[in-house]
Amino acid sequence: MQATAPIDRGRLTDLLERERANYKERNPRSFAAYNGANHLFGRVPMTWMNKAAGGFPLYAAKAQGARVEDIDGHLLIDFCLGDTGAMAGHSPKPMVDAVVEQIAVKGGVTTMMPTADADWVGTELTRRFGLPFWSFSLTATDANRWAIRLARAITGRPKILFNSYCYHGTVDESLIVVGPNGHGTNREGNVGAPSDVTTTSRVAEYNDLEGLERELANGDVAAVLMEPALTNMGIVLPHDGYLAGVRALTKKYETLLINDETHTFSAGPGGATRAWGLTPDMLTIGKAIAGGIPVGAYGMSNELAHHLANRSDLDMVDVGGVGGTLAGNPVSIAAARATLEHVLTDKAFEAMISLSTRFTAGVQQVIDKNELPWSVSQLGARTEYRFTSPPPSNGTESHAVTDGELEDYLHVYLANRGILMTPFHNMALMSPATTKEDVDRHHEVFSEAVGELAGA
Repeated sequence: MQATAPIDRGRLTDLLERERANYKERNPRSFAAYNGANHLFGRVPMTWMNKAAGGFPLYAAKAQGARVEDIDGHLLIDFCLGDTGAMAGHSPKPMVDAVVEQIAVKGGVTTMMPTADADWVGTELTRRFGLPFWSFSLTATDANRWAIRLARAITGRPKILFNSYCYHGTVDESLIVVGPNGHGTNREGNVGAPSDVTTTSRVAEYNDLEGLERELANGDVAAVLMEPALTNMGIVLPHDGYLAGVRALTKKYETLLINDETHTFSAGPGGATRAWGLTPDMLTIGKAIAGGIPVGAYGMSNELAHHLANRSDLDMVDVGGVGGTLAGNPVSIAAARATLEHVLTDKAFEAMISLSTRFTAGVQQVIDKNELPWSVSQLGARTEYRFTSPPPSNGTESHAVTDGELEDYLHVYLANRGILMTPFHNMALMSPATTKEDVDRHHEVFSEAVGELAGA
């Protein structure tokens, strides 16, 4: 595998410095706001916002549909979409109307009482993903945490298995990778780990059934928690037969299978689970299903729901460790119903996936034209370009070919010309509000950026 394109690194450095200088000159209000934020840790509301190719983040003033306007007055085509949270587009009208009605007309933001909308959302999630019973959280991270607790309670086993360089939010157990010796180890940079992650977790490379079986054979794994396709370390797609093999092995070793569809929801209206005919025991999802309003959900099979309902030793209604005061609140549930019913519909996904296919084809044309050893991968409504060809087949390979300087150059170049990409990788997500013109504008600027890098 060739890690990067044969580019002039000196030229890349010079171009990046130029673009960062232009970025600073172009965004004086964002620069001033960032430097004046003296009482925010890291100068931002949440430290991930410091992942900014230009050296400081742009400050948002407005957002609507597939557009974000920063405080310096620049209108940007938004392919980041809140790193999936705004996959429905920013402030879609049906979601806004439902939230306003709930707050201003019906009344009640947090009541600790169910609303009729919750059953509608659960029914719709069942239609989309196939699992018959659902419960809600405020984030996908919490949905994953609670699913893990339930899996341990059901199986009586202590460990959870993950794929190396997976992403499941800030779940402690998931920060494990395959080390150089082939065994699990703490992921570099893990902040304040409560224990050595190998005491709670096992790990196998994505697309490696032999490695998965080796770990499951220990007999101590309660569940495999996985993304059907890796996303946060770059899109890594399954090899033929891999996901079927995972399901077969989890059944063989009496281990539960949990699909995290938070990012792979881009594969279609029922995520990869529906698109690829998967049959997990549990499923977790968050972010996009409420149009950007905080929400998460986890679903389970009839068998698991029946088991849990008949466990008198488990405190499921008070301090047993599953649930939260704000989970399932009327506002997030109203937002989820409006988003699923009127915005992220089956028909909307058809258009979004079509645009992503157009995006993928255009990027491939630029790669071919410049004879770059790069590749492009598509996951439904999501596309990413990689600085290697063929694309990586597991998380460790994907991590190894990361090129931060090259990523930063492309990101800041695009931002300076009105295009916002997901800051953590070279990923573009389509929303119902994204247009062909938006996609074509990306290709125009991307081609210019690559041309300058190649000295064309």
